[in-house]
Amino acid sequence: MTHPNPAVARSATLAEIAREAGVSAPTVSKVLNGRADVAPATRSRVEELLRHHGYRRRRAEASRSPLIDLVFHELESAWAMEVIRGVENVARDEGLSVVLSESAGRLTPGRTWADQVAARRPHGVVLVLSGLDESQRALLTSRSIPFVVMDPAGDPGDDVPSVGATNWQGGLAATRHLVDLGHRRIGVISGPSRMMCSRARLDGYRAALETAGLPVDPSLIRTGDFHHEAGYRCGLELLKLPDRPTAVFAGNDLQALGLYEAARERGLRVPEDLSIVGFDDLPVARWVGPPLTTVRQPLMEMAEAAARLVLDLGRGERPTTATRVELATSLVVRSSTEGVPKVSKLQ
Repeated sequence: MTHPNPAVARSATLAEIAREAGVSAPTVSKVLNGRADVAPATRSRVEELLRHHGYRRRRAEASRSPLIDLVFHELESAWAMEVIRGVENVARDEGLSVVLSESAGRLTPGRTWADQVAARRPHGVVLVLSGLDESQRALLTSRSIPFVVMDPAGDPGDDVPSVGATNWQGGLAATRHLVDLGHRRIGVISGPSRMMCSRARLDGYRAALETAGLPVDPSLIRTGDFHHEAGYRCGLELLKLPDRPTAVFAGNDLQALGLYEAARERGLRVPEDLSIVGFDDLPVARWVGPPLTTVRQPLMEMAEAAARLVLDLGRGERPTTATRVELATSLVVRSSTEGVPKVSKLQ
């Protein structure tokens, strides 16, 4: 954290902050440790001074609990289970436990969450599809609690360690596969536009069409939310078009499964009448009938990388890799895609 007065940031001590706040040193210590028995106005004043002075608790005095905090934007799918397994793999090797939190769809956790983390004193925090506001970042920094963002929803900033995947390349590969099979009317069901990963996949889709000399038809683009219901709803809209697509890039595997349902309802067979590509390569992609062609996102490996990175930062070690890491995606071709049907079945 950069401070406007580096000399002050270097010299400020807990006792000096207590004196400036007009409270005792134990009160400042209670705020640092997330204790609840501090008046809100006092807590706010102390936190502001901690931020102002760029206070960082010395590592020697920052006794840690044997925990990693894992925070999800939403915690309700097989996607989340792959991430949990990855963090658990690293935690188990290090003799640590994992604490799960959910930000209930918000892109930053609530203020009470930050206080709870300060009280738990974990080895580090891994945030999935989430981020931190400035006050939360300052709170964790002042307690010497490192954090890493996995699959950041927005641009986390150059100073925030993050782990992601090559989403643009994945969207390009998915759409290029359909183009190479001869499809010319290719729909897409994107994820939420506020999420960087879904914007990148959609940009990859557009790039594949443009490099193939095909028009990007706005009527074939739908915005979902990465859930099954959105794949079904948006899929029905696409399949009811007078000149429906012969193939759809579903944006993720859960939306692809919703699209399967929409196709069945319209009397269309996959892949004979409609080719479908997903994204993630969740275990269910292999089990569904027909098995789903999808872009493999190495979720478990991403989670492992994020957990190792946050532990390295907590030890004060220089990470062996850059603090902005992107792992490769790859196309996995199964049975949900084939060439254009000779006679499109329009229903």
